[in-house]
Amino acid sequence: MMRACGLLTARKEPVPLKSIEVELEVRDHVATVVSTLNYENKEDKPLEAVFIFPLPGDAAVCHFSAEIGQTQIVAKVKEKQKAREEYDDALSSGQQAFLLEESDQSPDIFSLSVGSLPPGESASIRLEYVTELAVQADDGLRFCLPAVLNPRYQPQGAGVQVTSVPASLVPYSLSFSARVSSPRPISKVESNCSLDPLQYLNTDQTQATVKLAAGHKFDRDVELLIYYKDAHQPTAVVEAGQASAEPGCLMGDSVVMVSLYPEFPQSVMSSLASCGEFVFLMDRSRSMSNTRNSSARDTLLLLLKSLPMGCYFNIYSFGSRYEHIFPKSVEYSQQTMEEALKTVEQMEANLGGTEILQPLKHIYSQPCIPSQPRQLFVFTDGEVGNTKEVIDLVKKNSDSHRCFSFGIGEGASSALINGMAKEGGGHAQFITGTDRMQAKAMQSLRFALQPVVVDISVTWDLPKEVSVTVLSPPITALFQGQRSLIYAQLTGQVGAINSPQVGCSDSDSFPGGGRRQRMARHKSEGEGGAAQCPIGYKQFTDCLHCCLQQQWRGDSRTSSAQKYFKTRSSFCFIFGFSAAVPEQQTRDPLLQLVSLQEATGKWLLDPALPTALGKTNEEVEKSKPVLANKDIWATILALIWLHGLKMDSKNEWDLLAMKAASWLRAQNAPWVTECVEAANLLLGCSVTKEALGL
Repeated sequence: MMRACGLLTARKEPVPLKSIEVELEVRDHVATVVSTLNYENKEDKPLEAVFIFPLPGDAAVCHFSAEIGQTQIVAKVKEKQKAREEYDDALSSGQQAFLLEESDQSPDIFSLSVGSLPPGESASIRLEYVTELAVQADDGLRFCLPAVLNPRYQPQGAGVQVTSVPASLVPYSLSFSARVSSPRPISKVESNCSLDPLQYLNTDQTQATVKLAAGHKFDRDVELLIYYKDAHQPTAVVEAGQASAEPGCLMGDSVVMVSLYPEFPQSVMSSLASCGEFVFLMDRSRSMSNTRNSSARDTLLLLLKSLPMGCYFNIYSFGSRYEHIFPKSVEYSQQTMEEALKTVEQMEANLGGTEILQPLKHIYSQPCIPSQPRQLFVFTDGEVGNTKEVIDLVKKNSDSHRCFSFGIGEGASSALINGMAKEGGGHAQFITGTDRMQAKAMQSLRFALQPVVVDISVTWDLPKEVSVTVLSPPITALFQGQRSLIYAQLTGQVGAINSPQVGCSDSDSFPGGGRRQRMARHKSEGEGGAAQCPIGYKQFTDCLHCCLQQQWRGDSRTSSAQKYFKTRSSFCFIFGFSAAVPEQQTRDPLLQLVSLQEATGKWLLDPALPTALGKTNEEVEKSKPVLANKDIWATILALIWLHGLKMDSKNEWDLLAMKAASWLRAQNAPWVTECVEAANLLLGCSVTKEALGL
């Protein structure tokens, strides 16, 4: 039976939603979203209505108001039980009232009780919230406006009821516009939906606007990917205090948001750890389509082939129940890898619902292996109703593992994806459209193996008359590709900061309260309390070049990674997918070649190898130097093919190629130069030994 979602009566019957208008304001890494929802009671009697809609799980709601006819209501933040009592009292006395509540099961589901809506009356709801934008593997910032009618799988006993309707039945329109500004130039803005051309507002291209093309039906999430030039340069955005507020308080002082997104030298990134317990948890629920399931299997292939010798691993799969390949994690070898891959190839989406909590509990109940830091990789479509319970479980076990998770499919819960990342101290990513799951999965494996920068200090280079109070928790570690934001309160004559203003003009104005409320939230979370602050004011904001200098100390090679694992072992990297990659009828040649690699990193001169390389057995045999070892020849052939013909997919095969090069160096064999020259000639490439790491 199909049930509607959106604006519902007490009988769960839909009230017509007429239109949605969304204005997005992006300042560097933070987005302010203003949504206006218009709907109408077409019945001949009053309706007590509830509107259910999703928000980012880490969003700070900074303004809510509603208009019914000539009546305007502005929301105030109150304790939950007291707010419910006042709402009930208002309804019983015939007054109009609104009640906005967060779901007890999932922080990205908000329930809005709009009270008594008179017959024939229209209502307009305005909601404003602020959220930080997640950084993608290609340095883009992702903003996602969730479709109001989002599906969520409900585990047995869950109380939240959120359903979906077909796109053809969505009766309302969507107007969406975005304004982007940053101290850095904006290189491009992309979307999974049709956009009007990007319009730059100044010559240095630090400000731009873009709109959703006409005719869009709100039948899917609207995703925006924003790319800045010089993405790894540190920046700061300073916001002036509210003139009417008392100096010295959070609202009266200027505040600053500092963005750190460092890029480490290749010499550092080439040092990878060679240990760890890698646990893969794969969703096999009915909602995992054949395409999603196939893509996840291919991703597991790449991950398994790229694991280092000497590590441990296991594979779990789950739906309404869960399974595991080995009773406990086993040492990585050719035999165990082959056994695991045979099972992976047979995995189908046939285990029922999405019950992720129980397999997580089982994994956490297993004792950790000494000197093998646990790394958990989770593949799920993220459609669960007990999100808070899952996040709390990750938080409870945050000192015993790092968690790299992949959310797959339309409607993946942002609260689940971002919440697990936050509580695990890690990084959230989302894959959409034609993006390959494999590329970002391999990036997460690199995160799991790479060295880490620790012993970090931040130095504030400010005038004497300006003091700073940091509101964010201290940064304890930095990884390649991991963005860190620092919020701070500036006291004194901030105008004395002598830095060029970039990214806005004196005529700019936009809502500023949301960002300031986020800073209050950062401060309160650090102190362990809940903060309340005035909201909804308008504020001019100055964009400044970064006047801060960050410094990090200590050995940043493998020993640094070992030091990190000894002092802290909880990181959580989350990946969200809003669309699956079209399934291919024939296997990707890259995956075909990867499937032939041995656990040690070498390739055998197997009859299947020439086929994967697009050559015949005769051509490969004839080109081999006479005295060359067959395994060395096969491995060099594979590496030349990857480096010469598949550089566009380098982020997918880079780790397994490094493992192959390491194996070759360990052989200390002659004829390597001759093999490289012969392989280049056969494959029509010009790859040097140095490029192969030999």
